[in-house]
Amino acid sequence: EGIGKGIALALAKEGVDVRLYTIIYEAVADVRAAMEGMLEPTYREQTQARVDVRQIFNIAGVGTIAGCYVTEGKIARGNSVRLLRDQVVVHEGKLASLKRFKDDVREVAAGYECGLSLEGFQDLKQGDVIEAYERIPVVRRINPMPQGREAPRVSGV
Repeated sequence: EGIGKGIALALAKEGVDVRLYTIIYEAVADVRAAMEGMLEPTYREQTQARVDVRQIFNIAGVGTIAGCYVTEGKIARGNSVRLLRDQVVVHEGKLASLKRFKDDVREVAAGYECGLSLEGFQDLKQGDVIEAYERIPVVRRINPMPQGREAPRVSGV
C-alpha cells in the first residue's frame, strides 16, 4: 500500500489525474461524466418574438430605423434576429438598438410598438418580419451500454 501511494504521488506531481475507487460503478460513472464533458453541445433555437415592420425611417447619422409592432412574444436587446422578406431569410444578425418612443429599452412585449435597427444591415422594408430567437445549448449524454452491445450510444437533441 505504501508503494501504491508513492506511485500515485509521483503521477500527481506530473499532472496526471489519479483517482482511487473501491466500488466499480463509481469508476464507470466518473469515466462517463468525463467523456460527456468532452462532447460538443448541440444547439436548438427557441423563438422569442415575432415583429412586423410597419414603417421605415432614414435618419441622418444613424441609419435606417424600422418602426415595428410586436405580434408575438417579447423582443429583448440581446436577442439574435433573422429578417424574413416574403418568408425568405434575408439577413441574420443582432439588434443594434431597441427603442420605445425616444427611450432605449431592454425589451418590448407583444401588443406594443417599438423602433429598432439591425447591426450591419440597412435594407429594411415595410412588410418585413423580424424573428428574435435564442440558441440554447443542449447537453449531450452518453447512454449506458445496453445488454449485448459493444459501445455506448451518444444522444442529444
